[in-house]
Amino acid sequence: MTPSARVSAGVPRRTALARLGATLVAPWLASTPGLALAQSAQPATRAQLMAVWRQSGGVLLIRHAATESGIGDPPGFVIGQCRTQRNLSEAGRQASRALGAWLQAQNFKPDAVRTSQWCRCQDTARLAFGAYEDWPALNSTFAGQGDPTAQQQALRERLQALPAGRTEVWVTHQVIMTGLTGAYPGLGEGFVVDRQGRLVARGDLAA
Repeated sequence: MTPSARVSAGVPRRTALARLGATLVAPWLASTPGLALAQSAQPATRAQLMAVWRQSGGVLLIRHAATESGIGDPPGFVIGQCRTQRNLSEAGRQASRALGAWLQAQNFKPDAVRTSQWCRCQDTARLAFGAYEDWPALNSTFAGQGDPTAQQQALRERLQALPAGRTEVWVTHQVIMTGLTGAYPGLGEGFVVDRQGRLVARGDLAA
């Protein structure tokens, strides 16, 4: 890890990594008309975010919960083999369970839960929502992986085809959420998006 990625004393790792990611993404946002606007959405509480989602329908994008230290995955990782990947930390597992318990208390269950094939996304979905469906379009495209253009097109087509009032959860990665909305999510953060993929509301689902 480079010195700029190290966490200084007194700064939570989650905050430091979010700042690093925002720094890396900033030049791209500045050069892409309209994307920087999505960064200005004010964070909502979990209850406010859910209220917007339930009222408007559509998709709640969730970046997987907190993970073990690191960025990306170890060399030679394999999809389907969790031991080769960067996985959820105990804090991430606890946060995912807490979100599931909170949703159950609200008596709300989405119509569908879709997830990346990475274990940290699957585990976030499983612990928070129970059943889920793998969707390769949500897979990470970090460091040259996947097909960013084809995957983003698949996401947009699905968004535009959603019936009115339907609610879906898509558990995925920072690079996918940023590619769709232009905004940088923290670990465990949720984005409500409209049928054009525009950011409607955002908030930390662990709080």
